[in-house]
Amino acid sequence: MKERIRQLVISEQATVRDALLAIDSGSLQIALVTDAEDRLLFTVTDGDIRRALLAGIGPDSPVLALGGKPPRTIAPDVSDSEARQIMRQQSLHHLPVVDAGGRLLDLIYVDDLSGLRPNDTRVVLMAGGLGTRLRPLTAQTPKPMLRLGDRPILETIIRSLSDQGFSNLTISLNYRGDQIRDHFGDGRRFGVEITYVEEKERLGTAGALTLLPDRPQQPFIVMNADLLTTIRYEALVNFHREQTAKATVCAWEYSHQVPYGVLQTDDTRLVAIEEKPTRVERVSAGIYVLSPEVLDLLDGPTYTDMPDLLQRLMNAGDPVSVFAMRETWIDIGRIEDLEQARAHVEKSAGPDSDS
Repeated sequence: MKERIRQLVISEQATVRDALLAIDSGSLQIALVTDAEDRLLFTVTDGDIRRALLAGIGPDSPVLALGGKPPRTIAPDVSDSEARQIMRQQSLHHLPVVDAGGRLLDLIYVDDLSGLRPNDTRVVLMAGGLGTRLRPLTAQTPKPMLRLGDRPILETIIRSLSDQGFSNLTISLNYRGDQIRDHFGDGRRFGVEITYVEEKERLGTAGALTLLPDRPQQPFIVMNADLLTTIRYEALVNFHREQTAKATVCAWEYSHQVPYGVLQTDDTRLVAIEEKPTRVERVSAGIYVLSPEVLDLLDGPTYTDMPDLLQRLMNAGDPVSVFAMRETWIDIGRIEDLEQARAHVEKSAGPDSDS
């Protein structure tokens, strides 16, 4: 077995948590489950973990609870061109290499084969909000240009996208959009290509999509420009494609404590008292993937927020999937959120960091 994949390998006795640790130990978003003889049993992807969490499978459950199926594999004598063709035809991102006895030898990843995956997914950044809850800080500065460390919030987002290979960006402007345009220009100094659309009047997080100069030909990302997140954008897009959904919404688990004793009742009878319980809700993280045909549900440049668009999809019976986030996520909507994000950036920055 190649040394480069050993950190991705777990045993069939492992837990979901072990699979999570293996996935997070590398950058390939996969864990490989083998038996005692190193025979490959199945694989676990980042998407499998997220679906399991949404289904209520806890991190201490056995990895077998994920119900993995034997993956498509190749023999060690298969050429790169043959592997490339298999991966293209079957839309694979990983291709395990096994010997005649099924023992794991290596793992081919999409990046190993040059020219296989263009990073041309469009990302639309919604940067036109008024930032009312952040006044007076936003009285003269648009919210995406408030600083985290030594750079604006939006620059942190754009640098993260660039680092992950996403370079096709569109920014929707409204409130004090000239400051954003002046700072980022065409995006070349950040390793991306930026185009702009400008809302003459506020159109909401979905209505602004009607201003796109050309219709995307493949699923595209839409996200708010006031987030601090370490989300893996490729994993999100891959998840959307796997779900064959028309839209995917990212979900963050938000916990809050009820400061009272909660009464459980049966009609007029008291059944139990739960003292100051903690409730966990899944909330929208302000990050979405949309398939191009979703744009057909928008009626010209009129005010429409993303929840309205998602509801139209569901009313039409079209699938909307949920991507459970495990990464850092801070929605910078209030002064205390901005302070939390700044503290996170300061804590995360190492001595050699330029952030």
